[in-house]
Amino acid sequence: MHNTRLADVARRLVYVLSLWACILISFIADAQPMMHRKNPTQRYEIDAKRMGTDMLSADALPRSREFKRIDSSYYVGWLYEGAYKREHAADYIGYKNAAQPLEKALTLMERDYRKELATRSPDVAVYVYAYRYQIDYTNIAYFLMDCYANTDEPEKVYALMRRVLKWNFQRDYFMDAYNYLGWTVHRNRFYTSDKYAFLKNSIAENEKLANRYLDSALRRIEINKRINANIFPPGYEQQEKNSVYHYKAMLYSYAIKIDSARYYYELLRKSGIFPHNNYATFRSICGDFREAEKEYEEAITQDAGDKRLKEWAYYTSIISIYKSQPKEGISLMRDMIKANGSTPGFGWYNIALARALYYDGQLAEAQKHVNKAAEFKELHIGTTLGQTHYDFSTQLVKLMNIEAQIERQKFENSNWWYNFSVLGTMAKLISEKYVQQYLIINQFAMNPERDKVVYKLFSTESTVSWDEIWYLIKDFSTKFFLNRFRQEAQTDERQYVRKYFKLFTARLQMKQGNYKEARVLLDEILRDPNMDTEYEKLFVARVYQAQAECAQERKDNLAYNNLMYKLYTFYPQLIPNSGLKMNMRLNVLGQADDKVVERLKACNINWISKGNTPAPEAYISFSGTGNKKRISYYVMDAAGEYAVQQQSFAYNKPEAAATQLAYKLFNIGMKEVEKK
Repeated sequence: MHNTRLADVARRLVYVLSLWACILISFIADAQPMMHRKNPTQRYEIDAKRMGTDMLSADALPRSREFKRIDSSYYVGWLYEGAYKREHAADYIGYKNAAQPLEKALTLMERDYRKELATRSPDVAVYVYAYRYQIDYTNIAYFLMDCYANTDEPEKVYALMRRVLKWNFQRDYFMDAYNYLGWTVHRNRFYTSDKYAFLKNSIAENEKLANRYLDSALRRIEINKRINANIFPPGYEQQEKNSVYHYKAMLYSYAIKIDSARYYYELLRKSGIFPHNNYATFRSICGDFREAEKEYEEAITQDAGDKRLKEWAYYTSIISIYKSQPKEGISLMRDMIKANGSTPGFGWYNIALARALYYDGQLAEAQKHVNKAAEFKELHIGTTLGQTHYDFSTQLVKLMNIEAQIERQKFENSNWWYNFSVLGTMAKLISEKYVQQYLIINQFAMNPERDKVVYKLFSTESTVSWDEIWYLIKDFSTKFFLNRFRQEAQTDERQYVRKYFKLFTARLQMKQGNYKEARVLLDEILRDPNMDTEYEKLFVARVYQAQAECAQERKDNLAYNNLMYKLYTFYPQLIPNSGLKMNMRLNVLGQADDKVVERLKACNINWISKGNTPAPEAYISFSGTGNKKRISYYVMDAAGEYAVQQQSFAYNKPEAAATQLAYKLFNIGMKEVEKK
């Protein structure tokens, strides 16, 4: 939960008109001796021309050159250059280039307008002459802070915040320094003072420090309220408090202190800057995916259109996977990549696209996009998500892909256990899996956030789905994780989330051979009243999968058949990667291509003819000749509804077509067989 942009935009809307009004007042008042002691004529000319321009517009850069030609010692020209470059920056070099003129502008202000910057007064007649300079100073400082943050220079951010606080402004305007101190500490919470001197030596201590900065911000607002009583309208301070509440909600959500986080979100709900994106992530970590999806949709309307990761899109794609609609996630991520190009967020969208493709069974496409993400230098702008989150997400998708490829060898070849070619391929993949696990575990072992972010399954700082965590832990220290998840299932205060810990506990019990204990837990899960089967189809499917494995272990064929059919109806794309054999009835319409049918029957599907066994009905037909042959197919469920819609694809190699068809019968959106 990461988005800070909303509070920044709200402040800009409130104060931008105030700035122009203040400049106008300065012209009306006879303030020249105080305001422009140096080069007064030139600076008045610049101020006059500034009235009709916006420092973030396309006209800002030529204006900055003009202002510097008139008087290069006046900060305004440097402000315009820096503001323009920062607004158009999209990479490390861009923000570095923007920082230089902003640093110059800040230095010139402090040199020429120290008296105005240091002014604190309850008298509006005194304060009006300092007003515009304090607004400009905080604006420059905010832009500069953004540049430092986006070039990963937190020590410069910290020093800048302390520099701003030195002036003790009676309004924060664009730079609520204590909030950004809290944000900076929180963003770097997993480091210690050995790396950054302003930090403490543990995540817990850093989070306490961040909260203390926010408390200081609230105290400062109350102190300033007394001096501002006759200058600003009653209730002005609420806007500044809302900014603090924004960060308070973020910190408490991260700490999974649900009641405290909800309290601050409710305070924000009464304001005009309710952060729908952050609240959506909060609802998601509470297991309320329906509400989370609704809030992410609201977040779209608050999207400022700047060049940074659109979190609402990334996390919506994960909810689509939970709903057994990975194709929707694929479509959304392709649209985001097309619309945003290789700007910040490109890598994250490729990770999300690879994940959605994986859950849709399109492994080759998934691998292509996760490789793109791994090769892209992502710029983590305006978010607490950093490179460690990015690398972890990338490596985990790669691991899942390798494991799926191993299972696919078994799915495509029911005789895999005595097929030397297949066994050789599997041996190679298993070797790749061990290497990938080694890379992830080495990275994971050095991650001090694993307790708060990974083991909790749902966290504001998590960038993977709960299901992906299973691939991380299932081959390591079963006893440790069993004790951990068993405890979480009993103590976690999030009632919608407890059942996820129960599922992990049951699956770990199965790894220890305790199938009876696992079955009891799985039955309890399906009776849980806090289940939203529309938004938790992946979860329900994994429960059915585990129950089917238990039934297979006790050789209960009737239960196994029923559970596999339920698994198919909830999430058919999971089955080819599961190692479980699915019952299916095959109906060939018209003249068959015997080579295709023969190879299809060699896949690990239990082709049955008995009518009393629950199984989907697959219908296939063939048409065309030579290089224009096509296969048409669809699948019906027991209720006579389409499980897989009518589709067709061209082919010219029967064996390749048959394996493609086997996947398509599980609603896997594979590409058409390429002609050679």
